[in-house]
Amino acid sequence: MAMTNWGSARYEGLGKSGKGHVSTQSGALENQPYGFNTRFEDAPGTNPEELIGGAHASCFTMALSFALADAGFKDGVLDTKAVVTLEKDGDSFKVSKSELTLTAQIADIPEDKFAEIANGAKKNCPISKLLNCDITLEHTLNSEFSVG
Repeated sequence: MAMTNWGSARYEGLGKSGKGHVSTQSGALENQPYGFNTRFEDAPGTNPEELIGGAHASCFTMALSFALADAGFKDGVLDTKAVVTLEKDGDSFKVSKSELTLTAQIADIPEDKFAEIANGAKKNCPISKLLNCDITLEHTLNSEFSVG
């Protein structure tokens, strides 16, 4: 089963003076502004690295959720942040790293089993597979978590 989703962007003007807008199929983003000032300065709007961070964090977290369920765990809470690094690469730029930081509350899971499952999710989530950069994972597990 293949799935497709789309995002679109429009950029008016060129270089630093240009202004763009990005939209997604779902409407979660609709004509969200982006440009030089939102990417390299602190202007309101978004930028590609922020969008990649959101995509990577959500993809990894969902992959981990399913992997934990497949391993027999019933409930928990997963909070992930992905920090995407953009750096100079010769005359251009490259995304060099995506740093995943996870805080998890899963009842009755041994730390080593959790680390194994989390690292598998990091390696196998579709966005991790897409990215051509260093991907790291740090996690904090609260296995004393109880639901209720």
